[in-house]
Amino acid sequence: MQNTILVTGAAGFIGYHTVQRLLADGQRVVGLDSINNYYEVELKHARLAQCGVDAAALEWNTPVAAGAYTFVRAQLEDADYLHRLFAEHRFSHVCNLAAQAGVRYSLSNPRAYVDSNISGFLNLLEACRSYPPQHLVYASTSSVYGLNQDMPFRADKPADHPVSLYAASKKANEAMAHSYSHLFGLPTTGLRFFTVYGPWGRPDMALFLFTRAILEGRPITLFNNGNMQRDFTYVDDIVEGVTRTLFQPAAPAHDDENTDQDPSASPAPYRLYNIGNGTPVALLDFVRAIEDALGKKAQIDYAPMQPGDVEATWADCAPLQAALGFQPRTAVTEGVRRFVSWYLTHYHSAPHAPGTPPRAQGNPQP
Repeated sequence: MQNTILVTGAAGFIGYHTVQRLLADGQRVVGLDSINNYYEVELKHARLAQCGVDAAALEWNTPVAAGAYTFVRAQLEDADYLHRLFAEHRFSHVCNLAAQAGVRYSLSNPRAYVDSNISGFLNLLEACRSYPPQHLVYASTSSVYGLNQDMPFRADKPADHPVSLYAASKKANEAMAHSYSHLFGLPTTGLRFFTVYGPWGRPDMALFLFTRAILEGRPITLFNNGNMQRDFTYVDDIVEGVTRTLFQPAAPAHDDENTDQDPSASPAPYRLYNIGNGTPVALLDFVRAIEDALGKKAQIDYAPMQPGDVEATWADCAPLQAALGFQPRTAVTEGVRRFVSWYLTHYHSAPHAPGTPPRAQGNPQP
């Protein structure tokens, strides 16, 4: 049976891929995105074009139809419009991938995270309360683990020491979702993504920045002197986990589950899962994979650790595998090769995308 699914952040990296997957599966999809200028809007417009949406036709709060896909430029902060959208479509499922992203950006622009990630998410929960879907799935992040040194990171263990406002806002989303699951019986599942990468990725993330810089002959900067590890997860694996989760609504914990000690489960219909490759990769090895895919060496500058960063991430995905029968498997070498192929095709012979590129510095997002 065809569902009507809301995907927020639909012009974003993961949102775009999720929309494409749901449409390919025969679902009816409504996409919502504010198309803000956190990074170049040309890339967001190009993603929309892949879904049949002409960015030139977009006006605020005015849906544009493209077959089974309807896209609307709107903000989660606009509670009144969100309620009207829910009243019109009575969504069967809601997938919240909208957020103000970025760890370092949160150091200089904290209010953007409160507006989008806190107020916007509250508005979404209230709309779900008024017009309950079968399931609300929302993106969280590995950043919530913060100062946790006990690896691999497990969702059934506490994560109470985030080191950036971005991470704190996503941890707040998990708590907010739980309260609505408990009070109103709304099934919610939070998915903690681990360093997502792949074609159509964000220009502020390491793979995009490094690829662009290497092609232009500019140096890249590796923080913590390059002594970093990330659980890089290919976007198709993330989308597989998202779509499987979406159609398996969270249920209350079984009697034998110790919910007093397990923050990933509850007597309410609430769950948390990690989605990661389960294989930490050294940052220098990640750079080598980019060099191999490009056939060109990087110029590397080394720098100390930056505020808000963590040295390593590593996902324990056993609960996800047990619940959904799925474990991300795409190797970094293959995923990087696919990204580079897309990058060279999308930007043709141009050394960089439209706009002035930022300096290629930093660690990958957690």
